[in-house]
Amino acid sequence: MNKELLHILLSNPKLKNQFFTDVDGVLVFDKNKFTWTIENKEFLPDSYTRFKQKIGLIDSNERFISSNNDVVLSFPYKDCVLEGGQTKEDQKRSEIFFNETLAPEDVDCLLAPKVFTNIKKYTKEGEKTVSSISSSDNLLIKGNNLLALSSLQKRYLNKVKLIYIDPPYNTGVDSFRYNDSFNHSSWLIFMKNRLELARNLLTKDGVIFVQCDDNEMPYLKVLMDELFEKSNFIQIVEIKANVGAANEFVNPFMPKNCEYGLMYAKNYKERKYKPTWVEVDTPDSAYNKYIVNFSEESDFHKWKVVSLKAYFKENAQKEDKYKGDKGYLNFVLEHADRIFQAISPKRPGKGLLEAMNRSKALDGWDCYEREEKENIFCYKGRMVRFYSKNLKTDNTGNKYIARELGSLWDDISWQGISKEGTVTLKNGKKPEKLLQRIIEQNTKENDIVLDFFLGSGTTAAVALKMKRQFIGVEQMDYIEDLAVVRLNNVISGEMFGISKSLKWQGGGTFVYCELKGLNQEYIKQIQNAGSDPQLIDLYNKISKSKFINSKVKPSDIESNVSDFESLSTESKRKLLIQLLDLNMLYVNYSDIDDEEYQVSAGDKSFNRSFYGD
Repeated sequence: MNKELLHILLSNPKLKNQFFTDVDGVLVFDKNKFTWTIENKEFLPDSYTRFKQKIGLIDSNERFISSNNDVVLSFPYKDCVLEGGQTKEDQKRSEIFFNETLAPEDVDCLLAPKVFTNIKKYTKEGEKTVSSISSSDNLLIKGNNLLALSSLQKRYLNKVKLIYIDPPYNTGVDSFRYNDSFNHSSWLIFMKNRLELARNLLTKDGVIFVQCDDNEMPYLKVLMDELFEKSNFIQIVEIKANVGAANEFVNPFMPKNCEYGLMYAKNYKERKYKPTWVEVDTPDSAYNKYIVNFSEESDFHKWKVVSLKAYFKENAQKEDKYKGDKGYLNFVLEHADRIFQAISPKRPGKGLLEAMNRSKALDGWDCYEREEKENIFCYKGRMVRFYSKNLKTDNTGNKYIARELGSLWDDISWQGISKEGTVTLKNGKKPEKLLQRIIEQNTKENDIVLDFFLGSGTTAAVALKMKRQFIGVEQMDYIEDLAVVRLNNVISGEMFGISKSLKWQGGGTFVYCELKGLNQEYIKQIQNAGSDPQLIDLYNKISKSKFINSKVKPSDIESNVSDFESLSTESKRKLLIQLLDLNMLYVNYSDIDDEEYQVSAGDKSFNRSFYGD
């Protein structure tokens, strides 16, 4: 809208006619059309159509979305906070009543650090009271995971190497069952709030792995592109899951048998990646050539090559040790140094390219000799890769054939995982081998692993067995029956899951604590109230509370008791929760010395140790 620019445009008849419209003597400038022309002029010379050389999405003004740096995933409630306070599985039908979506101006001290209480340390010798926490302590927190994440910010900022979460998938039958018309948006804001806080905790080379299914995966990918930046995307992993008959009822046309893992780095350039190798039962058929007269001392120019399968069938299979179901596998394992495939590398260096050309001219073998690295052999114009490079050794010294892990994980069994940890979670339990792979791929010993949808405690159990430090958060009441019990079993030396392969002997400790409830205690009473008289009694108690919603007048509550009594039971529950100040669900750390909250001396000591005061 620069006046000088407008004057230049108006002074040229063709430009004036193109970009201005006369409306009753007033010239109206079509700036969208002008902007489009400026942005796209380089693509338009000698063209009958403006859609000639550039492919991409455009907006309603026909401007390419890729030229706008502000394009993000938009959805209702995006700028709000979904507190998410479910504590029991059977509450899912009325979840919206106590998972409030708060507008920004309503959020003041909701995300302030909270007071921890009911603190205890579990060891092999049993349970003991503690009044401090060390930098190496494993930590288990019971309470709302959004508020727990906000309370972890100071102590664990930039210190967590890996975050793994398995949140509710929003399938309509899981623990995220909202009874409103914005179910999809509610899930997205629920995730956005938590992922924003979680990102702060990652080390500069840290990684987050979010497991989900197809219900929300495409939208979660776009959301995470925004929160973690597209340049930090690592991979979408496809995980083969249960393939049982039960899946036929989910989709009889095409049963669901996979889930997804979205992997992002906090800073991709800082991430130190090394390939992950997994054992295979069947040799790779691409390695189909066999050197009959191989030895390291022999003249490689005289090596004779035959078909591997043909040689095995005619010669090796005659020996007893190579008979049976595993005969071929055993032969390959024993002779991997003379089994190979010939490949064409994408960008061979000068020395390798010359050796490849020599071998092509010879119609046989040549070698690219290197001083500080092993030599590379070439055969008939291609580079040779020996199968011995795919041999690995396990903890017991046995060799096995492996392949480099890609984005398809179809080798982890989900059968029998209900027994892992000796605890049962009906929905959502993950195999210990899956968590072992993710942790092994992205961390080393003593690194911190965080899971703030802990469930049955698989992540924490595997981290403990693998000598990683863990932080687990779970707000469901079953934490004490599942995660706590499971971790104590691990400390005692249980032999389920990955224990045998790691030769687990037991050991380790963890600190358990809870967010100290305030209005959250009222919410529990409201949820557990079994009759209308109990709810009416709670109505009278809440009306006298100091922590009611600031938009509610106590006098209005008292004068409308009869109206409250006439409501249905579910409406009573809904109204009671709406009366509470949701910023005050838990006691803020800043109020720890207020006598009204009755924080014990031991709890005060622990909290000051935790927050570094």
